Amino acid sequence: MSDAAYVWGTGRRKCAVAQVRLYAGEGGITVNGKPYTDVFPRLQHQRMIEAPLATTEMAGKFRVEVKVTGGGASGQAGAIRHGIARALVRESEALKPTLRKDGLLTRDPRVKERKKYGLRRARKAPQYTKR
Repeated sequence: MSDAAYVWGTGRRKCAVAQVRLYAGEGGITVNGKPYTDVFPRLQHQRMIEAPLATTEMAGKFRVEVKVTGGGASGQAGAIRHGIARALVRESEALKPTLRKDGLLTRDPRVKERKKYGLRRARKAPQYTKR
């Protein structure tokens, strides 16, 4: 680990932004001051958050603290995953190819499309009536 007290990374997904700090030593993952299993009860979201640590086999080596805002559960889980991956790369550049291969460093650009005038949603139009 470098000489700093922690290594940081910022992750984004949809409207969610996650500020991630990795501290040396054992410990779990806390999100907004609570254990991540309480904040994300769905197993799918928990696995998503654990993915960068599992891929690089760093699961027990860091204590992860996260502040996340905006978006919903899936967006926040994706933002945390992105932030952890970026922090791991900042910690050790040798992990970059492994994380890149699994697609964990790529920012997912998909966001909600804006509503257009004359339509009910982004693309849904009112029902057409011939007569």
